[in-house]
Amino acid sequence: MKISFLASHGGSSAKQIITAIREQYLKGFEIGLLITNNKTTAIYPWCIENGVEVLHISAKTHPNDEDQAIQYALSSAATDIVVLSGYMKKIGPQTLSHFNQKILNIHPSLLPKHGGHKMYGDFVHAAVLEAGEQYSGASVQVIDANYDTGPVLLQKQVPVLVDDSVESLGARVRAVEGDLYIDALIKWQANNFSV
Repeated sequence: MKISFLASHGGSSAKQIITAIREQYLKGFEIGLLITNNKTTAIYPWCIENGVEVLHISAKTHPNDEDQAIQYALSSAATDIVVLSGYMKKIGPQTLSHFNQKILNIHPSLLPKHGGHKMYGDFVHAAVLEAGEQYSGASVQVIDANYDTGPVLLQKQVPVLVDDSVESLGARVRAVEGDLYIDALIKWQANNFSV
């Protein structure tokens, strides 16, 4: 199974998954390519330095057909599974349809809590703290046409501490995301690539 990635920033989960594949920890998977909508992000040079094919596709490079260009690039790489690693754009209908039930995302809360439109990164951690939650964590899900409503594949819980800030809670959640994503891919593979 060939995994390709979509990332907008540092792509920390993508890096960890790529490393796990190369070190034979994550067996049965191959690396496809990584698409970023932001060429100035840290993941772009990292891919070049580490021999991962990387493309910049965004509304700037493809103002009229960004979704089509993403779908074509993923298909041309013989992608079986798409992994979102901090990708900050909604997946277009063409890509979503072509890779139906084969696009995974990680979200920094225990879905269905604190998901939805504009709920990402520090906004999520602030909402968790404001709600007085005792636990937060991360969720790997199969995406659908709406924000954070697809079926959850796997979750990892972390405690919310009494003196937590947005930054400290965010760091604790990020610390579990890479391993959670890898475990979710192993589970998905064992379930014959279904939830």
